[in-house]
Amino acid sequence: MDSITQSYFKGLESKDKDVQYEAYNNILTSTKAEVDWAYEIWDQLIEGLTNTDNHKRSRSAQFLSNLAISDPLNRMLKDFSAIWNVTKDPKFVTARHSLQSVWRVGLAGPKQKEMVLKHLVVRFKNCLNEKNYTLIRFDIIQGLKNLYDEVNDEEIKQTAMDLIEIEGDNKYRKKYMTAWKKGI
Repeated sequence: MDSITQSYFKGLESKDKDVQYEAYNNILTSTKAEVDWAYEIWDQLIEGLTNTDNHKRSRSAQFLSNLAISDPLNRMLKDFSAIWNVTKDPKFVTARHSLQSVWRVGLAGPKQKEMVLKHLVVRFKNCLNEKNYTLIRFDIIQGLKNLYDEVNDEEIKQTAMDLIEIEGDNKYRKKYMTAWKKGI
């Protein structure tokens, strides 16, 4: 890992929230492309998924989701469940940020894409008893749209349309469709 990236990870530990935020954004930006240092930080991020600090849990889930494209050993296939657990975090903002980034795991390959799709579909269908389930459903639909935009797989679009049809409330069906109307 180069010294600049190391400084970003050190910046996450700063007491200055502005330094933390800048470091966070720089890490997210750098991990949108493949990096050669993923395994240098991977285990530390896995541990971070269960940290008592909800910010560390959220960041760990987001960074690992981004790092899936830098995982030639396919460790994500084994570690995904730990990230998925954070999408159900007791702190809703932590859960939501994790859920909003988990679609990126699907960019890593066909097995990862299938795994993400399966989890998102099951969650959409079974989240009715969760607090803020309409936001969860919207984030799932938006994640499917993001994945579709990256890989242009019609199966993803059809899956999203099928899920939107499941929604019984026309108001929310229309809201979920807004994610797809942009760019259709």
